[in-house]
Amino acid sequence: MPVSVLSTWWENMAGVSETMGAPGLIRRLYDRCMEWISGRHGEWVLFLIAIVESSFFPIPPDVFLIAMCVVRPGRSFRYALICSVGSVLGGGLGYGLGYWFMDGIGMSIIDWYGLSERYGLVQQYFKAYDVWIVGTAGFTPIPYKLFTITAGFVQSNFFTFMLVSLLARSARFFLVAGLIWRFGPQIRRFIDRYFNILSITFVVLLIGGFVLIKTIL
Repeated sequence: MPVSVLSTWWENMAGVSETMGAPGLIRRLYDRCMEWISGRHGEWVLFLIAIVESSFFPIPPDVFLIAMCVVRPGRSFRYALICSVGSVLGGGLGYGLGYWFMDGIGMSIIDWYGLSERYGLVQQYFKAYDVWIVGTAGFTPIPYKLFTITAGFVQSNFFTFMLVSLLARSARFFLVAGLIWRFGPQIRRFIDRYFNILSITFVVLLIGGFVLIKTIL
């Protein structure tokens, strides 16, 4: 199972930041989105961010989900549901970009993020593990958009892709929302510092469990 791809995340993100001229552009996008989610249509903005992040938008919806949950903890699970549905629909959009527009739009997005060198590796993972690799990308900090676009290009089963995406993205967002709902705003610093490490550890342990069971049986 492709545990090695997890270790390349920070290297990938460094390339993405350099390509996009971070922190300037990222910061401006973040500030503008924070203004939008603070308004009367905040839930719709969160929904739209979750959609576009799954195919091309650079900032993960987690940061906005956390901000909204901290302000209104009682609505944490509602916000998580909004993020989950939006992200899965956005995953379908990314799938479509890879399926119909890979040579144009799809590769342009991948090149813009500086992930073209990783694209061939991801294709190999799809050949070995098919759409189930999307579950790893959907839950961990691996760039989910790279996998949604690639899933369309290699023509993975769309129904299975959507189902795996729903399970993985929901697990991620509801975990964040659940932590804030249970422990309050003080858990935010813990999430910011350790969530990526915990999510990767969880997937590694899950993979190890499957390998152990396969070996025993």
